[in-house]
Amino acid sequence: MEYKHSDITEKIIKAAMTVHNFLGNGFPEVIYQRALAAEFNILLLNFVREMSIPVYFKEVHVGDRRVDFLVEQNICVELKALAILESGHIAQAKNYLEAFNFEIGLLINFGGKSLEWKRIYNNKYKV
Repeated sequence: MEYKHSDITEKIIKAAMTVHNFLGNGFPEVIYQRALAAEFNILLLNFVREMSIPVYFKEVHVGDRRVDFLVEQNICVELKALAILESGHIAQAKNYLEAFNFEIGLLINFGGKSLEWKRIYNNKYKV
């Protein structure tokens, strides 16, 4: 099945698989984040790590959040290193997409024996 920006998301997932296959599970999230950044560089993916983005309520700035990665200026990537992803983690990733007005994101979990990922879509995306 073809997804929007699937060429980019496939490279991101491939990079995450490479990292997970090499490191396995059990490390803190920051280790996977650093390793994934190194793999993105090898794959020549353009990315910003821990990009701070302001969050607004109506027109009032209420704080800032950091997205783990913004890849190719289009894909918001949120990392986890948990034994089990829960619905709250998916909701968090979706909230980031909506707050930052990104159309597509990936939630990647390095914590299990197998790599887990989910494509997340922002139904409120504004062009």
